[in-house]
Amino acid sequence: MSGPRQSDFEGAPAYPELLDKLATQCGIEPEFWDITGQIRRTSTETKRLLLEAMGVAACDPLQAAASLAELEREEWIEGLPPVYVVRANELVSVEVVLPAQLSALTWHLKLEDGSAKGAEVRCQDLPLVATHEESSGTLEKRRLDLGADLPSGYHSLTITPVDHEMSLIVAPRQCWLPADVINGKKLWGLSCQLYLLRSAANWGIGDFSDLQQLIEIAAPEGAHLVGINPIHSMFIDQPEHASPYSPSHRALLNILYIDVTAIPEFVRCRSARKWVRSAEFKRTLQKCRENRYVDYSAAAKLKLRALHLLFAEWRSIAQPCRHDSFEEFRQMRGEPLKRASIFEVLSAEFGSGDQRLPNWRNWPEQYRNPASRDVEAFASSHADQVEFYSWLQWIADEQLKHATSAAASMSIGLYGDLAVGSHPEGAETWGDQDAMATGVSIGAPPDPFSREGQNWGLPPYNPRSLRRSGYRSFIELMRANMRFRGALRIDHAMTLQHLYWVPDGHSATEGAYVTYPREDLLGILALESHRNECLVIAEDLGTVPDDFRRRIREANILSYRVLFFERKPGTNAFVTPGEYPHLSVAVASNHDLPTLRGWWEGADLELKHKIGLIPGYEQLEHERREREQDRRQLLEALCAEGLMAGGQTPDFEAVLNAVDTYLGRTASVLALVQLDDVCREIEPVNIPGTVDQYANWRRRISVSFEELSRDRALAGLASIFCKDRNTR
Repeated sequence: MSGPRQSDFEGAPAYPELLDKLATQCGIEPEFWDITGQIRRTSTETKRLLLEAMGVAACDPLQAAASLAELEREEWIEGLPPVYVVRANELVSVEVVLPAQLSALTWHLKLEDGSAKGAEVRCQDLPLVATHEESSGTLEKRRLDLGADLPSGYHSLTITPVDHEMSLIVAPRQCWLPADVINGKKLWGLSCQLYLLRSAANWGIGDFSDLQQLIEIAAPEGAHLVGINPIHSMFIDQPEHASPYSPSHRALLNILYIDVTAIPEFVRCRSARKWVRSAEFKRTLQKCRENRYVDYSAAAKLKLRALHLLFAEWRSIAQPCRHDSFEEFRQMRGEPLKRASIFEVLSAEFGSGDQRLPNWRNWPEQYRNPASRDVEAFASSHADQVEFYSWLQWIADEQLKHATSAAASMSIGLYGDLAVGSHPEGAETWGDQDAMATGVSIGAPPDPFSREGQNWGLPPYNPRSLRRSGYRSFIELMRANMRFRGALRIDHAMTLQHLYWVPDGHSATEGAYVTYPREDLLGILALESHRNECLVIAEDLGTVPDDFRRRIREANILSYRVLFFERKPGTNAFVTPGEYPHLSVAVASNHDLPTLRGWWEGADLELKHKIGLIPGYEQLEHERREREQDRRQLLEALCAEGLMAGGQTPDFEAVLNAVDTYLGRTASVLALVQLDDVCREIEPVNIPGTVDQYANWRRRISVSFEELSRDRALAGLASIFCKDRNTR
């Protein structure tokens, strides 16, 4: 990153102090305690770079001083804050800036339902908070009470004659919980990576029809939820970019999950059915189905050709109800859908044509700004292609809705997953540039698992921009990801409180934490949770701020507890089932960890050694010894619960049953079992820290739905959980 270095300002002692004040104003944390208990302080250079990423100029003392003065004047210039988030049933008081000579004002509150309230008040009757001198005269900050009877929702406050405006968000104090959870039931469910599902009908990649079938298999067994990976929109032109945690757009769906044959137009579209009957299609399909790993490129080729044909059929046949439904969908999803669809056409026009993702920052300059007239003209001249990509999202949305309708008997239904960020070259970052910080990426500080820290390459929200926009992007994101979901897991949920930012071109050791408006975000989360009747789960692993877990518990947000990590401080022994928090999800493993069988048999260590993550046999032997100790500790925990007899080395089947029973006994309101473990998979889904060394996000489930329905593995699991969870 260009710019002056700290050494350029030696002899200007005021500069570091100015940066400290600016950093404090903008929420850059001066220090933090790492996972080892060491304090790490934020350098002056890092503060400058992070300020620059927020759009705050501070390259030299003059710039820093000017920026600081501007920030300190903001609250007086704005008149009202751009947004104010309050809790329902509490007195709403706002601080408004007024000219000292103003004698009276009128406030008008437009409620979300269209009704309104307001009053005219004398300024001198409002409590004085502070005064400020400007060249234009004296300004007064006074407190205006709006009452305590405001309904939850998104409202708009206007004050005249000064023409101040503010978004007022009234939110519940806590997130929504299902009735069964409130009534004391402890529930269980299955989780899977949707794309890995294997069936006789899919095209080599799991789809929404497979999801429906999994729900239909799990529900009669007593499961009350089915959890899946993030199903965000990916890169259509580059399908091998497969990580669901590095998507193109988090508010839209991955169109590769569409079941082409389930689209209503398929039965009458001769060209699509001809393609599906062709020798080329059948050869490719057979390879996709037989492959141990998902062939994203082949699956995309099969589906996209058919989808183009079906789109042409849909446009040519006049079916008013179908077309009206599509138009309603486009209106509902609004600008984000429109921009994402335009992005796909621009990406195809100006893409690199190789295996790298096309970077929109390298497009012709006139197309880099989604709000430009050139982009609008391009969209108009390519209206058919733009409509095609919006149509794909509508089809995916319809099929997701249909799949989740099979969960009517479940207390929760679909458990979704929200990635912490989107790819810097994707549709979300292009279409919502104002909300994103530039020149930085989300990551994690150094810890025992990653001595150099982590840089995930995902741009964070700019908290200053979020606030200025009334949290528009965050609201849209939550709303889209709670749609048709009964639960939503927020990956790296510390984003609600703070995120670790790493400046571009710098190592992760040079990053720092940036604070986010936690209480505002929690309020919006609670509001959308109630509106969508969606349970919220916080992935709160890693370096967690001291009070974060306490605060999310107060907000009825479930903590995410992984068996491997739930150890007693000092002894490293596993905690007992009764020590799991009530408001939590208990799992044995997840997508970033070995499968239970892989962990028990040490296959993950052998694999890491094979691909170079564990260098040398000496290190491998060390890891094996540590794993043997972990296995002994797990056996001790299982024996203490009477689930295994001591003094023996059990086989994996016995361990699996004992671990499932252990999870079933936890105090957690939810227990979740990976389909990988039900199917006794050895290979992991993903090995963090690898790119080309391992086929991440590709290893398919070895058992098909047809085989799963015939064997008794799921029924055996259900008997364990229904007994210990008392769900039937």
